[in-house]
Amino acid sequence: MLGGTEFVGRAVTEAALARGWEVTVFHRGHHGPPPGAAELIGDRIAEGGLAALEAAGGPGDGTYVWDLVVDTWSGAPSVVRDAARLLSSRARRYTYVSSRSVYAYPAPAGLPEDGPLVDGASPDAGGDVSYALAKRGGELAVLDAFGDRALLARAGLIIGPRENIGRLPWWLTRIARGGPVLAPGTPDLPLQYIDARDLAGWLLDAAGSGLHGPYNLVSRPGHTTMGELLDACVRVTGSDAELRWTDTAAILAAGVEPWSDLPVWLPPGELYDSLHQGDVSRAHATGLSCRPVQETVADTWKWLCELGGSAPQRPDRPQVGLDPQTEAKLLTG
Repeated sequence: MLGGTEFVGRAVTEAALARGWEVTVFHRGHHGPPPGAAELIGDRIAEGGLAALEAAGGPGDGTYVWDLVVDTWSGAPSVVRDAARLLSSRARRYTYVSSRSVYAYPAPAGLPEDGPLVDGASPDAGGDVSYALAKRGGELAVLDAFGDRALLARAGLIIGPRENIGRLPWWLTRIARGGPVLAPGTPDLPLQYIDARDLAGWLLDAAGSGLHGPYNLVSRPGHTTMGELLDACVRVTGSDAELRWTDTAAILAAGVEPWSDLPVWLPPGELYDSLHQGDVSRAHATGLSCRPVQETVADTWKWLCELGGSAPQRPDRPQVGLDPQTEAKLLTG
């Protein structure tokens, strides 16, 4: 596991350990891996940072050291390129956790894996490219090194325990404060997402089945709705929050940014179709199963409470959530 100490990487590591797999975590040493995992320390962006992986090379007779590598990197594609090249003779398979952002925008509703992709991606690019180009460049790097031994997991919105982006944690902490809560649009808006633990389980199953190529990995469209998600937050927190469903036009007129100011939510339109209406029939035909939203919300709240109510935040991602003053104005306007 390249990473393996936070959010998706940790979910994969814990799932593999629970299956009795032998797991090696290659990370910088900033956070401890789950108990039972072996460690290799290194910084992928530093010169010579892959030395520990190189030293773990096989006997040179074509025997693989690892059956599977899972990589969640979302920065410079050249970092994925260097790791994939080094590991191509040491690992049987390489799974890269990519993103549905690799599709050319706007991605229409129902777009399958063979849809048009962003132009201009390169496996040799540095960290100065967009998220979409970074993820597509990472895909190209893995395909170049592993070919049909590469699995491209094009995830959409990922939530669940240990989330360090802040989307579901923001809604939970805001609703836990109680009182009137601005709820965007209409409660029947369908959502599409995946719990990190369901993603992890599918990745391991897919590796065991020898799957390769790209797969869109989220729930089916309408697995839940915005109303069901927020209602679940109210129930698990036990707060007196009152959801005030507010017209989309009023929200946008106030300068509120969907997705960032109001996490998870997007008003109907091109971006909504791209994020919440994707074709996931290929992954579900191979056994992808997504747990109920109530379970994801309850487990995330339990984890937050264990941390004292404050979720960790990735330093490379901006904080999300609506400014309290803006919310108050909308609620009283």
